[in-house]
Amino acid sequence: MATKKKDISDQDFEKLLEQYDYKFQKGDLVKGVICGFDSQGILVDIGAKTTAVIPTYEAVDKGENPESKFEKGQEGEFLIIRDEDEDGKFLLSKKKVDFAYAWKDLEKAKEADETILGTVVNSVKGGVIVEVAGVRGFIPSSQLRVKETDLEPGSKIEVKILTLDAQQNNFILSNKKVYEDSAEETRKNVFSQLEVGQVVKGEVVRITDFGAFIDIGGIDGLLPLSQLSWRWIDHPTDILSVGSKIDVEVILVDNEKQRVSLSLKNLEPDPWIEAEKNIKEGDKIQGTVTRIKYFGAFVEVYPGVEALLPHNEVVEYQNESKAILQVGDKIDTYIIKFNPSDRRIALSVHEQSEAPEEETKTEE
Repeated sequence: MATKKKDISDQDFEKLLEQYDYKFQKGDLVKGVICGFDSQGILVDIGAKTTAVIPTYEAVDKGENPESKFEKGQEGEFLIIRDEDEDGKFLLSKKKVDFAYAWKDLEKAKEADETILGTVVNSVKGGVIVEVAGVRGFIPSSQLRVKETDLEPGSKIEVKILTLDAQQNNFILSNKKVYEDSAEETRKNVFSQLEVGQVVKGEVVRITDFGAFIDIGGIDGLLPLSQLSWRWIDHPTDILSVGSKIDVEVILVDNEKQRVSLSLKNLEPDPWIEAEKNIKEGDKIQGTVTRIKYFGAFVEVYPGVEALLPHNEVVEYQNESKAILQVGDKIDTYIIKFNPSDRRIALSVHEQSEAPEEETKTEE
């Protein structure tokens, strides 16, 4: 006996449709449950007629597998990025939701002036690209405490937010500000304890043509080129490298300008004191040419002590030796003037002889 087919009334059909009465549209933030994966991406039940789809590129980064980051039954919020198609499917994005929440968190961090942790993506001209909570920002070279070339991709770095503009997608960070802000109180304490003549331990943090900056417990003091050694130094890198730990003497403390000057050579014996004991005017001495200037050549006549061989003497030496004087050359000279108090020594390539005063008058 055949079973009679039950007709569905219009009223019953309307009730059935009410189960899918939704007003989802592009731009809406919806809640859903992940119910599967296919070749297109992630399938999500948001309460529509059919499951919505998150394309792989809207869920994970290039090369990542969605199934390694998401699982069935996982609940979440998603953004509708395309209205339903003919099959009733909506297109969703997980990345855009995460980005929006991350941006809000960053705004809170900026408002609170918080220090946050970023991951170095890569170095570019003028700075470093850093990712913070999935958002990429830029640290200009001027806002880095270290050289951008010293930062490896994947390394962590502490930063503070300088500029945050969602409309312009402008996200500028500073690594330097982290240290400046946290060190302000430390600086005050350190300055209050510093005294001229005090010997402190420090670390070389930056090297320039004119000297090196030494971290002495939260303050970067300047170690000028002239204070590196009693010997002539062409460049600080001749004897220093970033990261080196050294002892230095405080030679200037300027509380008003918050500056400290340091000396390395003051921790070594003054070679001029020893030179005064061992050499005198009239001595013949062999030295090494350290510098050549338009007015003459500097010759190291005692370890750490330079004397000047005037230009006319240099010319005379070159004429007699038929050789051009160069840095590093050994040369025999005579000390004609020695003034230890002024730290000056004048040289000649010839021995000086003074005629007695009476003979000089007679000749006149």
